[in-house]
Amino acid sequence: MLMKKIIAVVAVSFLGLAACGEASSPAVPGPSKSGTDVIGQAPVAAASDILPGSTMEKIKQRGELIVGGSLDAPLLSQQNPATGEVEGFDAALGKALAKYIIGRPKVKIVNSASETREALLSNGTVDVVFQTYTITEERARQVAFAGPYYTSGLTIAVKKGTSGIAKPEDLNGKKVIAGANTPAIPAIKKLAPQAEIITFGSDPECLQALTQDRGVAYVQDETLLIAAAKKDPSISIVTKPFTVDPYGIGLKHGDDQFKTFVNAWLGKIQAAGVWQRIWKDSIGTVVTGDAPQPPRIGSVPGS
Repeated sequence: MLMKKIIAVVAVSFLGLAACGEASSPAVPGPSKSGTDVIGQAPVAAASDILPGSTMEKIKQRGELIVGGSLDAPLLSQQNPATGEVEGFDAALGKALAKYIIGRPKVKIVNSASETREALLSNGTVDVVFQTYTITEERARQVAFAGPYYTSGLTIAVKKGTSGIAKPEDLNGKKVIAGANTPAIPAIKKLAPQAEIITFGSDPECLQALTQDRGVAYVQDETLLIAAAKKDPSISIVTKPFTVDPYGIGLKHGDDQFKTFVNAWLGKIQAAGVWQRIWKDSIGTVVTGDAPQPPRIGSVPGS
């Protein structure tokens, strides 16, 4: 599913990455762009769904869902410096899942990087990952994925005024920035094998490298690049998505019971229109039109 035409590009201050940061949402958060009003309408699991000895029971007893995610991704999961609230599409979905399990949207976000998500899940540091986590068969050998819950695709960003890049093949012979352990790397190698790939551990580091001319282009998920363009008008997106990348909810490998539970929750919020309203309150503030049709749960290899 391709993102639609961007209708607004707004320059806002850049919130720096807190490399090992954590943030907790209040038990009863106030209204925010992350869809908090909608969370009040989100479902709560029946007591019979919280099976004895399950991951769900452990989370409910703890009274908090621990999410691997971001604190610096506008439209997706960004901490509001004024309120401390974490806002955006992924952040609001995490709150909706917490409400489903616990009865209230109590979430702690552990700020993770693309190369640390698998470890955070496998060692039990986090319960789930909501972080534009593209489902791949390689990743599915290390973690489980519920969903997919959204579909985006890779595209290319450059500094405004850069010419000569209109398609992935134009990256041949150029220095190209990509996030470590992201689908951008094999995509660049396939479509522009003569490109020199320069990797960084986080999206803010990649964007900074682009603005500092350490690479001529940055290949990343379109959703993240839309967020970057919203913050920094010196960045321009120059291609339509040239891949189809389904986002999954990262879970610990082998916990089939929890995966079934999370998929059931995802189906319920989609059927109730909660997913669609969360999208409108976040990504839909920048993209025109109605919320897209959610991808079918279990529809891609690895999910």
